[in-house]
Amino acid sequence: MNAFHPDLAAAMVDRHVNQLLTTGFTIVRGALPPQTIADLDDDLAGPFEHTPFGTGNFYGTTTKRFGRLLIRSNHARALVCNRLILSVVERVLSPWCDRIQLNTTQAIAVHPGAPAQFPHRDQDMWRGPVGEIEYLVNVMWPLTEFTRENGATLLWPESHGVHARNAAPESDAVIGEMAPGAALLFLGSTLHGAGANMTDMVRRGIVVGYSLGWLKPYENQWLAYPPEVARGFDPDLAALVGYCQHRPNLGNFEGQCPSVLLGNYNGEPLGAIDALRPDQMAAAAAFTSERQDAA
Repeated sequence: MNAFHPDLAAAMVDRHVNQLLTTGFTIVRGALPPQTIADLDDDLAGPFEHTPFGTGNFYGTTTKRFGRLLIRSNHARALVCNRLILSVVERVLSPWCDRIQLNTTQAIAVHPGAPAQFPHRDQDMWRGPVGEIEYLVNVMWPLTEFTRENGATLLWPESHGVHARNAAPESDAVIGEMAPGAALLFLGSTLHGAGANMTDMVRRGIVVGYSLGWLKPYENQWLAYPPEVARGFDPDLAALVGYCQHRPNLGNFEGQCPSVLLGNYNGEPLGAIDALRPDQMAAAAAFTSERQDAA
């Protein structure tokens, strides 16, 4: 995104935000150089080989999945921190949170003969109100070409938002065909599912998910990236994986921002520090002032 003129970059963000909110998904072509994706795929070859197949009708017995991609490949950061993608996600989710968080990084390999996945909405991992709020945005990055034949992601247009209350979609599915370097963004309220792999080739991809910062993430980020690992992240990435409070005071450590664990903290007692929203700070200050005046 830095290579674009600011006005062009803003126009791209606007276009993809509008597409997401109107249709429920959008594809960013050329989001990253194909070589970056190829290098990431190479780094993940070992984990893909050694990871067992899943168990259950949802994960699939002919599909492999694993997470913690930020410690499996240095190239994963290019996906997680893509500025264009983050700008779109922040625009979509910011009405409902103080900051976004990384919900998951998951590598997926759909093997030959895999059946179509059960159509689902990823927001259903949380039992919140439906149709009133968007909880997350997922980004599918193909490591191999996604085609109709090998089971590219199926998406139902306009099945998101208030339409997520409907028992069945009102439109036919669209096939998310794309090449490595592209990124498919879809809302947590959008009905989707992997297609059937009818080829003799493995289809591989990455899901990077971002959710409202006050939700419990799908992947336990603090176990995936404990302090000794997160100390190697730059501050923005560390904050994205959870080493930052969400106002008011959510996700704190001893009453302070958990980023204290990434410095020279040696276990000494800490004093709690307010991390409130502006409206809460104003209300607390007014209350204190009134009490002082009354005294």
